[in-house]
Amino acid sequence: MSSTVKQAVSELSVPVPWGEIRGKVWGPDHGRPVLCLHGWADNCGTFNTLIPLLPKECRYVAVDLAGHGRSSHRPPGVFYSFPAYVADVRRVVDGLQWTKFSIIGHSMGESHTLSLCFSALFPEMVDTLILLDAYGFMPTDLKEISKVMRQGMDEMIQFEKKTEENKRVYTYERAVERLLAANPTLSEQSAHILLERGLVQYMCVSLYDFQKNIVRMTVEQSLEMQSMIQASVLVVLADKGFGAPSSESNRQKIISALLQGYRDRNHTVLTVTGDHHIHLNDPEVVAPLVSDFLHASDNQYTHTHTHTHTDTFLL
Repeated sequence: MSSTVKQAVSELSVPVPWGEIRGKVWGPDHGRPVLCLHGWADNCGTFNTLIPLLPKECRYVAVDLAGHGRSSHRPPGVFYSFPAYVADVRRVVDGLQWTKFSIIGHSMGESHTLSLCFSALFPEMVDTLILLDAYGFMPTDLKEISKVMRQGMDEMIQFEKKTEENKRVYTYERAVERLLAANPTLSEQSAHILLERGLVQYMCVSLYDFQKNIVRMTVEQSLEMQSMIQASVLVVLADKGFGAPSSESNRQKIISALLQGYRDRNHTVLTVTGDHHIHLNDPEVVAPLVSDFLHASDNQYTHTHTHTHTDTFLL
């Protein structure tokens, strides 16, 4: 693409009650604000290869969510749930003094809800929403919700009983192996990119061996939340990722209902050839679609929506 980000990358730090939310920033100080939100076991490095291919007039802020990358972990005993992450996003944009912005979101574990949930709860703040291999919501059968909640609580309590010596610490090479085993769609180069922010020297403890999102939604709740979104939405699915047909008939029925909900509201749903991490492994496939959608929604954005002091928390 001819229009690419040339500016240097800087680090971001936003204070939160338990520490800080860290991240990376690309683009001009007063550019159109775009918040980039990573998946459940990723960090903001997941956007390293994509953002340089996107429109240079935008200000891209990619954050490490709590417990990921270089951001502070939540206090001991506190669950990592998507409502808590939604509140964290609200804290970040408040710190940046953004009142209107776009979101690019990738996955988010079993629920895929963060970007969609924020856009539904704060519809006046989000003008454009781009989902990369994510449906937004992935409802849970009503009869399964209590089982998932109990399992998540049991697993966390068992983890808390472990001594520090028994919690998992890995060499860098072993961490790479485990990341690739857990995320087979990652290329080895992509794994190294994520581990740049995902490891602490001498003390690499895997929180995600036990963490489970225990807050779930039914189909009806998901469709209601979906209807609250005012932003223009682009859903880009990978045919070997979430875009692949499900062998479970009930799951496929839910997916079809969610995607039809987008189409019924004149949103855009596209499928590309690739896997779940195509935006990181092969960003050239995704970048033109994202760029075109951002350009098409330019008329919704004016500089009056963005506070001029967006670098308050830059390190």
